[in-house]
Amino acid sequence: MTRTTEPAALLHLLWLASPALPVGAFSYSEGLEAAVEAGTVRDEASAAQWLLSQLELTQARAELPLVARAHAAAQRLDAAALQACNDWVLQTRETSESLQQTQQMGRSLLAWLRGLVDAHPLLPLAQQLSPAPTWPVILACAIAVRGAPLEPALHAAAFGWAENLMQAAVRCVPLGQSAGQRLLAQLVQAIPGAVQAALAADEPIAFAPMLGILGARHETQYSRLFRS
Repeated sequence: MTRTTEPAALLHLLWLASPALPVGAFSYSEGLEAAVEAGTVRDEASAAQWLLSQLELTQARAELPLVARAHAAAQRLDAAALQACNDWVLQTRETSESLQQTQQMGRSLLAWLRGLVDAHPLLPLAQQLSPAPTWPVILACAIAVRGAPLEPALHAAAFGWAENLMQAAVRCVPLGQSAGQRLLAQLVQAIPGAVQAALAADEPIAFAPMLGILGARHETQYSRLFRS
């Protein structure tokens, strides 16, 4: 079966996936910089292995299933379910940097959304999330507010994540631009499978212990380009 997306919804998905979205995603490496410091990531091949593993372990099993769950809650205007999703995100961030990232990006995306939409019943619910809105939950709200279908939206979200982390690898490994594009090509090939796994998941699962360890090390790393 061929799926189509209306032009307006497609444009909104491209907008949400754009690196120009003013949420500060470019300033975070999500543990990649610490992996470079530890020697785990040192060249194009090891960077590809790292990013593909993160796509499978964190995006397909945790972030994207959580976005899908929060999107369903947003469509129902279910404040309690949205808060539960937000609580899950906050409780599964293992380092102060990853917690700061999800809160800062969540607040920034909500501010962006409020600047575009004068009134929508979801906005007050999003603003009430405590102690702070988180990135995956506000992303789900943005998808619902902009009227984009869920499955293509998850593809867009995964691509936005992949492009940001590819650019982080180019800067901190470092790699050339052509190597970065080869990395992105591998991630793009793997994204549809990650999205299908996320849609089939019964619940989000947060389990990436090495990422947590490297994230904690990054907090005291001597020389850093990124905020996580």
